[in-house]
Amino acid sequence: MYVAITLLTATVVGMAAVANLARHPYGRAQAERQGVPVSWQVPLGFVLGAGAVGLLVGLAVPVLGTVAAACLVAYFVVAFVPEVRARPLRLGPWAVYFVLAVASLVTSLIAR
Repeated sequence: MYVAITLLTATVVGMAAVANLARHPYGRAQAERQGVPVSWQVPLGFVLGAGAVGLLVGLAVPVLGTVAAACLVAYFVVAFVPEVRARPLRLGPWAVYFVLAVASLVTSLIAR
């Protein structure tokens, strides 16, 4: 279960990282809707990418996977604030990322 959840989370977060790094129009639209500066799109893409890579490295070095999962949970907790301020309120995508990050953290702690 741990490996499957970790791979799923790393894939989904990695795709979001690539979209941000490539400055995909969806990411730009979300940033504008949430009031986040568009100039943050690439740096946030690097943060997401680091989280995805950390999860994958964590399959070999468990403590790094746990740290990466905890950092992703923190990232999405912070991302909740602009998501709630934005109108119209769309928590679906945020909830998917957050639940996957929490599931990765919980399963990494259980698997240790």
